[in-house]
Amino acid sequence: MAILMLRVVSAVHISASLGFLEAIREGGRLSDNSRPSGRVQTPSYNERLQRKRRRWSSYSLYADSKYACVGFEPQENDNFPILSSFVANTAGEVAISSEQKVYDVVLKQAALVKKQLRSNTALDVKPDMVIPGTTTLLNEAYDRCGEVCAEYAKTFYLGTLLMTPERRRAIWAIYVWCRRTDELVDGPNASHITPSAMDRWEARLEDLFAGRPYDMFDAALSHTVSKFPVDIQPFKDMIEGMRMDLKKSRYNNFDELYLYCYYVAGTVGLMSVPVMGIAPESKATTESVYNAALALGIANQLTNILRDVGEDARRGRIYLPQDELAQAGLSDEDVFNGKVTDGWRSFMKNQIKRARMFFQEAEKGVTELSQASRWPVWASLLLYRQILDEIEANDYNNFMKRAYVSKAKKIAALPIAYGRSLIRPSSRNQSL
Repeated sequence: MAILMLRVVSAVHISASLGFLEAIREGGRLSDNSRPSGRVQTPSYNERLQRKRRRWSSYSLYADSKYACVGFEPQENDNFPILSSFVANTAGEVAISSEQKVYDVVLKQAALVKKQLRSNTALDVKPDMVIPGTTTLLNEAYDRCGEVCAEYAKTFYLGTLLMTPERRRAIWAIYVWCRRTDELVDGPNASHITPSAMDRWEARLEDLFAGRPYDMFDAALSHTVSKFPVDIQPFKDMIEGMRMDLKKSRYNNFDELYLYCYYVAGTVGLMSVPVMGIAPESKATTESVYNAALALGIANQLTNILRDVGEDARRGRIYLPQDELAQAGLSDEDVFNGKVTDGWRSFMKNQIKRARMFFQEAEKGVTELSQASRWPVWASLLLYRQILDEIEANDYNNFMKRAYVSKAKKIAALPIAYGRSLIRPSSRNQSL
């Protein structure tokens, strides 16, 4: 199976008004005057919509991952060992704690979906329980989420139009929340964001799940989580990933980097699986579907990291395993100097090989999704994986050259993705 969501990883602007960030910094709710309703037309927001599109990455999930997925044995790669906090290793208490943490989250998410599947084989959403008079406002909130998605993720947005209206709107709401969360640490106001501000954002999340939204975007997500079997933990874990960005700019090994990738990417998959839906005829285990989510989430995040080495270095950040850099005879200074050498090429080949391994594992699960969700997921997977090809085509110069997929290649990938979306789910036994 696979699920897809998009998450911004640079300074993009998603708040509907300046009051949003101000409220988070000051620890209060938005005032009635600052709450957006319907279509927001503040000059600040409109100016942001006109700015150059920033980079984004797509996150999906898949099944039977051999690497760093709960319930599967890790395998060794020819060039480097597969180590992660999510598989048993001898790295000590921190690694064991991380493994157990993710294991518990995955099992809890799978249990929620299993419970729903037992009563509704098609994973139908819960009936609406909306206070009279609020239906129009709720529809406006969802429409506003759709506008943000359409503005910053056009290809994915078009794919969501193939889904049922309920699933489509729910994915829009999740997308916007993830974007707003990322904006706190990667946006133009990031320098004003403190750990206490992140604590307030998490408290606001808890209010949202309790049915006490602060603004229209919160209202859309609050309604979504009341209708689908979505748990709060992946949302909290994403916030934890943002906290890491506030205090951490180096990763000693891939074990540490993997945990970061789970927080900022794998979580999106866990949020979205219940909404994307598992095909009624699928025989894959629910756990394998969520394990798959982790695999593709990591694949996409690693691809994003490899693409943006130069941009991150100019911000003083290096999202590369320090021990593997040292093994290749490289240092932080080499990354900051941005010179492509034979040592750098060798290092990058191994990093790309690792990312492709995740994509290969991810492919195995796409067909487990509901049919209406498969095409946009396949399209995003195929297109995003091509970024690795472009890095190679640039002779591994990801310091000064930004790898991107041309419009022609994007168009060419669409019919291929559609063809793969027609493949029926597996016939593996499903244990509920």
